[in-house]
Amino acid sequence: MNKRQFFLGMLLASLIGGIVALAGVSYFIQSQEPSNFDEKQKASFVNLLSGENFTVPEGINFVASAQLVTPAVVHVKSTIGFRGNTPRDPMQELFGFPPRGNQEFRGAMSSGSGVIISSDGYIVTNNHVVEDATQIDISLDNNKRYVARVIGTDPTTDLALLKIDADGLPFVKFGNSDETKIGEWVLAVGNPFNLNSTVTAGIISAKARNIGILRGAVENNLQIESFLQTDAVVNPGNSGGALVNLAGELIGINTAIATTTGTFSGYSFAVPSSLVKKVMDDLMEYGAVQRGLLGVTIRDVSPELEDELNMELPVDQGVYINGVNPNSGGEEAGLKPGDIIVGVDGRETTSVSILQEMVARKRPGDKVNVEYIRDGKKMETVATLRNFNGNTNIVEKEVKKTYEFDGVLFENISDEQKERLGISGGAMITTVGRSGWRSAGARPGFIITSIISEDGRIRISDADRLIEVLNELSGQEIVVLGMFNDGTEYYFEVEVE
Repeated sequence: MNKRQFFLGMLLASLIGGIVALAGVSYFIQSQEPSNFDEKQKASFVNLLSGENFTVPEGINFVASAQLVTPAVVHVKSTIGFRGNTPRDPMQELFGFPPRGNQEFRGAMSSGSGVIISSDGYIVTNNHVVEDATQIDISLDNNKRYVARVIGTDPTTDLALLKIDADGLPFVKFGNSDETKIGEWVLAVGNPFNLNSTVTAGIISAKARNIGILRGAVENNLQIESFLQTDAVVNPGNSGGALVNLAGELIGINTAIATTTGTFSGYSFAVPSSLVKKVMDDLMEYGAVQRGLLGVTIRDVSPELEDELNMELPVDQGVYINGVNPNSGGEEAGLKPGDIIVGVDGRETTSVSILQEMVARKRPGDKVNVEYIRDGKKMETVATLRNFNGNTNIVEKEVKKTYEFDGVLFENISDEQKERLGISGGAMITTVGRSGWRSAGARPGFIITSIISEDGRIRISDADRLIEVLNELSGQEIVVLGMFNDGTEYYFEVEVE
């Protein structure tokens, strides 16, 4: 055997040995198939989202925002009206006492959420949560309880401002909803189904959404619907709660859900914080919202509008002016029917919702820069907004004078109430603190017409007279008589302190 044959033989043996070895290894590996999922997952690709070298990016960590916001979201419970169920007794009438016996006064209850926006107790919530309430109870995350008073409401945006007497409270800072992007993570915090301090997460699904929920509920069709739409889970009880970004900033007040069942079906809607802040500022300063109006009737540009007008419009999106009101800011600025508004104060205005929101942030007398298209040409003008009366005056709400005694607030009743109820005078309870009066049966909305003391019966003409009488009767147990606003008579006994 020469050297050449020897080397060829060695090479051939090596190849055959390698093939045999590979076949053996392959057979061995196949025979070691994992027998359970623990082993199977160990044998799979490494999970890039686990291990000590992986951390959740700070920008999508919900923990910090939830911990910051939850203490400042409150549970709002509203009591609406009271009714009696015991007929009058002639003998009791003879001695001037309305019936007592098993008489019960039940109030309908409404439950929602609210957000503390200042350390001294201002709370924003939805108007529909507290509408027509005779008493509003607030429960904090730490289980402290307060009775709130209404500073002001705005049905056109479904917002309300409440106040509780407290200091040093946690609160949520306003964020800028204009900077919120579609796809951005958000948290919804509230009290759905009375489940206190519930936090859910989702993303911003759309902006400037009009769902028509306030249509018909507001006079003169002046409702503002320019909602942030989100898929964060929101249910009954979340109304008035916070929608926050991951920095813990308030970017919206949860207000509505799109549903056919009454519970969450995938979409919820929040009033954007830029509008909320303006409304809250107005209510705190003036007691009423200052609405600046452009004074035009408008509709969205759409293919349907083109068909109706039988003409092709120069843009696919914008706000078409149907008409201009006389003596309005729009008329003064030179706007005309047929103009298409495409921008306000530098922001592109592609829909009625956006235009209404932008204008609603202003007060009478404020100026807005309006970009519009006329005859195919883009033009600009400056409009001075006016109020409902066609001028630029600020409208302040007339605030009734209140009187306080032992934690209970009273106010005078109107002439209309006197005439309707057939009484000559009285003083109405507006707020009952957590005093002996509340446990004795005092209720908001109850009109005190007389008091029976050791010295006899005393007629109450107004709140001034009531406070005077109560001070004179200090230390006595008295009977307080009167009626509710629907004419239902009632009385309770209380010791004057």
